[in-house]
Amino acid sequence: MEEYGWLAGAIGLLIGGILKGATGAGAPIVAVPVLALIYDVPLAVAVFTTSSLLSNIWQGWRYRGSQGSKSFVWWFAGMASVGTILGSLLLVTLPSEFLMTSVSALVFLYIVFRLLRPEWQLSERAAGRIVAPAGFLGGMLQGAAGLSAPISLTFLTAMKMERARFIATVSVFFAMTSITQIPTLYGLGVMTPQLFGVSLLACIPVFGGMPIGAALAKRFSKKTFDTVMLAILAVVASRLVVEALFF
Repeated sequence: MEEYGWLAGAIGLLIGGILKGATGAGAPIVAVPVLALIYDVPLAVAVFTTSSLLSNIWQGWRYRGSQGSKSFVWWFAGMASVGTILGSLLLVTLPSEFLMTSVSALVFLYIVFRLLRPEWQLSERAAGRIVAPAGFLGGMLQGAAGLSAPISLTFLTAMKMERARFIATVSVFFAMTSITQIPTLYGLGVMTPQLFGVSLLACIPVFGGMPIGAALAKRFSKKTFDTVMLAILAVVASRLVVEALFF
């Protein structure tokens, strides 16, 4: 499979970019499992960091006027940055099979929550009380598996934010985790100059997919798009489990 790994990886990154362009978040939910399936979780996380950083800086700047409470945004992102350091340490100490099954389990957790509790809403006051631990745990998952969605996106989605505020908030979150994660991975020996070059190339399909996703979001209902993407995630996560357990 590694013979065509670059093509499959590029497709995964492209699909991730489409999802990000449509919803403002979620690119690693597709891209990281696909890359982990072909190679391993540490490499997948490292490859995605630069495209995550640049795409979220761009979106964060574009939607900067829609942040709402800046203290909420920066508590969420700042604690995520701290959690990312701990998560990155777990990335290099835990077995690859454990990380692969963990990534798939997190994807399934996200899918199940989206299906079972689509209408549940978290009040602004309640969210303000738990924003720091939510940010920290989301950052820890981002560092350990490149996948914070089961906490970060679920937390923000539960608040029923309007799209612009959601994008403004989550972009700062992901940018901060990437800013922390890149030098941490360098220090741990996961990121190398060569891999950093690959991660720069990974920006091409991600940025290429974002305008496609934005166009699709205008032409199709959010429910239809979510259903398709959840189905793709379920297939990827299932394949990841099989790869981890039997190969």
